[in-house]
Amino acid sequence: MKIYLIRLKNILRFRYLFKILLVLSLVYIFLFIKFDKKESIYTDLDNEFIGIVTSYKYDNERYTIYLKSDEELIVYFDVITKLDIKYGDKLQVNGSISKPKNNTIPNLFNYKKYLERKKIYNIVYADSVKKISNNENIIYYIKNKLIERIDNIPKSKMYIKAFVLGLKDEINKDVLSSYSENGISHLFAISGMHISLFSVVIFFFIKKISYNNYYNYLVVLTFLILYMLILDSPISVVRTIVMFIIFAINKLFNLKISRVDLMILVFIVISLFDPYVIYEISFQFSYVISFFLVVFNKKINNSKNKKLYMSFICFLVSFPIVIYNFYQVSLISILLNLFMIPFVSIIIFPLSIITLIFPFLDNLLYIFIKILESVSLFINEFDIFKLQLSKPSLILVIIYYILIILSIYNKKYLFLFILTIIIHKNYTYFDNNLNVLYLDVNQGDSTLITYKNNTILIDTGGSYFYDNMSLSRTIPYLKSIGRNKINYLILTHGDYDHMGEAINLVENFKVEKVIFNCGPYNDLENELIEVLDKKKIKYYSCIKELNIDNNKLHFLQTKEYDNENENSNVIYMELNGYKFIFMGDAGVEKEKDILEKYNVSKIDVLKIGHHGSKTSSDKNFIDEMNPKYSVISVGKNNRYGHPNKEVLNNLNDSKIYRTDQDGSIMFKIKKDKLQIEACSP
Repeated sequence: MKIYLIRLKNILRFRYLFKILLVLSLVYIFLFIKFDKKESIYTDLDNEFIGIVTSYKYDNERYTIYLKSDEELIVYFDVITKLDIKYGDKLQVNGSISKPKNNTIPNLFNYKKYLERKKIYNIVYADSVKKISNNENIIYYIKNKLIERIDNIPKSKMYIKAFVLGLKDEINKDVLSSYSENGISHLFAISGMHISLFSVVIFFFIKKISYNNYYNYLVVLTFLILYMLILDSPISVVRTIVMFIIFAINKLFNLKISRVDLMILVFIVISLFDPYVIYEISFQFSYVISFFLVVFNKKINNSKNKKLYMSFICFLVSFPIVIYNFYQVSLISILLNLFMIPFVSIIIFPLSIITLIFPFLDNLLYIFIKILESVSLFINEFDIFKLQLSKPSLILVIIYYILIILSIYNKKYLFLFILTIIIHKNYTYFDNNLNVLYLDVNQGDSTLITYKNNTILIDTGGSYFYDNMSLSRTIPYLKSIGRNKINYLILTHGDYDHMGEAINLVENFKVEKVIFNCGPYNDLENELIEVLDKKKIKYYSCIKELNIDNNKLHFLQTKEYDNENENSNVIYMELNGYKFIFMGDAGVEKEKDILEKYNVSKIDVLKIGHHGSKTSSDKNFIDEMNPKYSVISVGKNNRYGHPNKEVLNNLNDSKIYRTDQDGSIMFKIKKDKLQIEACSP
């Protein structure tokens, strides 16, 4: 045995071994992802599914159930009262199957790819859910018992679930958002800090029984693996446990492998287990930060203020990941983590475990939780601490990491790092392209125009079935392209599907000026005006033109009509020889008046009025406009039957783009040439 161990040590001391293995593992990842077949065993005809509940949540009268059947499925089931469902229960689900969709707005989260990387290819919209049998699995039994016990702790249960089981769904969404924007959300993900504390506690007690290190490590490892299975093996926990095993083997057998090589080995093992792990944000954060802390361990230990320097390094190395995925970073997180990490790791997290055992401590834990939440929400109110940047290219991410490494070795390079951020932040000042993006907002209208440093949004969309589209679609997209304000919010008219998201938008994003259409304000417009007055945002109505960097938007005003649709702002724009018209919900009567009053024809891009309704897009008007391209903003399978067949026939000579089929459509004028891109579902 000793001979083999000596040989192994000699092999492992080969200087370039781990680097070679790393390169081979990267090649393997590339080939696996490239040739991996993403195929489902189910077809659209399947309507009955039997499987085991691996995860579930109930929110706003909807169940989301992860069902392990012949392949894993996500089941949505709308029901008013809660069902008797637990982890491990066997269910029969009847319903229709649907394929997940790609993101239809550029840069935003791609749900389809996310699920495919987890081998989930279908979503089931259930008509009925029936329990066949109760759980028989010991792991799920333990998890169910833990949840039952935690649910009996009234005030602090949401945080105990987060710290013990990794379930954060019950924490207030605004609070969770503040944690993320303040750069402290990592404190609530079960990872190194939690596993380390569990390991230290178990080691403390086990060493009182046994002095055998092999036995002690085996006991701790057994507990950690059991815990990982209860949590359903989140990648941050898998990474931590793999790291624990590899570092333990190195120590127990005195292999003398460097800590950097051990971290490379951790990556190799995990990537072989699941090559798609490189796409997991939680893995990116936990692994990259751990790797850099190991690499620069000596510099940290030699620094005058170890905690501050460590927090600074964590901020630097997580910076490219944060801006690539979230387009915004909290500058105060460096200092905030100095206080929050010990506050959570020394007080709240241990107290959560103790409260699980002794529930009478609930009130005490709740006091600390409220302090944590209040501080996070208070700091999140100050936008001065937030640095917003556009989504960087992979090349820019690599440049950032090169500069970060140089800056850690030599502080003089921090100047180049900061200079790169400044250039990145202000690149829009040098962008001479005109971009017109017709956003997919379901059955509604919203168009974003960006030109140099000008940002104009025509309508916001609005749906009774899709809440807060401005928060989930419009604002994230604006951030992803480096836009931190809307210069002009133009509302074509006061219908909900055109301005229903205006208040959400104004309250959550900087809007400088708002423009209304002609005619009296309706109730929805008056509600918005109240908000505008409170925030001291200027607003205008019934204007004729708008100057945008030596160019003009012309409002084709005719007369005041007796209905909101005909009073829609119709906007004409010409730039570099390309002509655009945005029709709002203007109907046939206004189309006739425009033809009589204005000399406008041969349009390049026509935004079709009223979602392709038969009340708009008269043949005479279309023939005069003669658009090369037509855009119809419309929801899939909408109840109105839009777009109308007659309208489509009128547009026969035009290339038609539809948001229900093509997603968001981008018209980009670059170097006097028109480029068209669609973000298809």
